[in-house]
Amino acid sequence: MNASPEASEAAVATTGVKVLVIDDSNTIRRSAEIFLAQGGHQVVLAEDGFDALAKVNDHIPELIFCDILMPRLDGYQTCAIIKRNPKFAHVPVIMLSSKDGLFDKARGRMVGSEDYLTKPFTKEQLLRAVQQFRRG
Repeated sequence: MNASPEASEAAVATTGVKVLVIDDSNTIRRSAEIFLAQGGHQVVLAEDGFDALAKVNDHIPELIFCDILMPRLDGYQTCAIIKRNPKFAHVPVIMLSSKDGLFDKARGRMVGSEDYLTKPFTKEQLLRAVQQFRRG
């Protein structure tokens, strides 16, 4: 019965969401990847804002988790650039930060993010955010 792995892959493809995780921390990227994959989602990883902009275009994610503090192009700048592109303006962006400040949350909203998760996040928080913001 070789059809069963393909059948389960097809089930994941129809129920899972394509998620882009942008974070300069390898630990955070890998944790998010494991949690999201366990939830049946397809995961694309980017290590900074520039890497993310190329991957957004190549992979067309349905949801984006974006770290705030990154070298070269921070999360606010990355989110603003993504949201300015009409092709991706509808894609929900959830900011990730180790700081839980009101100013950070407000600034994230100003550049177009839909929500804010504080690191370290749990598997449940990550999967709940995907369920909340998935389209359709």
